[in-house]
Amino acid sequence: MLIQDSKNRWTIPKGHIEPGETAKETAIREIGEEAGLHHISVLSWLGKINFKYRRQDKLVLMTTQVYLVRALDNHEIPTKEKWMNGIRWFSFSEALDAIEYEDIEKLMLIAKKKIRTGDF
Repeated sequence: MLIQDSKNRWTIPKGHIEPGETAKETAIREIGEEAGLHHISVLSWLGKINFKYRRQDKLVLMTTQVYLVRALDNHEIPTKEKWMNGIRWFSFSEALDAIEYEDIEKLMLIAKKKIRTGDF
């Protein structure tokens, strides 16, 4: 499942760690907030991505922790937030083609290998 941001880039749900929260707890919370999926299971940590972006006149350095997550309720429908242009399920190959960020694409390939081998 990918979200489409306000600039039409397909990516994964993500966000900032709140005080007292672990990266894994943040992933669960952000998927709930950004995708409306609350019945999920974190299967495995996939890695981290370091990136920079400009916010007004400042350069911001960010690290994103990425997890392999399974949706547990087939009836739960992803619901986008107002700021998003889209949200939907993709096949793996479609997601690889759609994903905007190469670093996330690399972690998706790690996820595929973990799924195939059952290495959670």
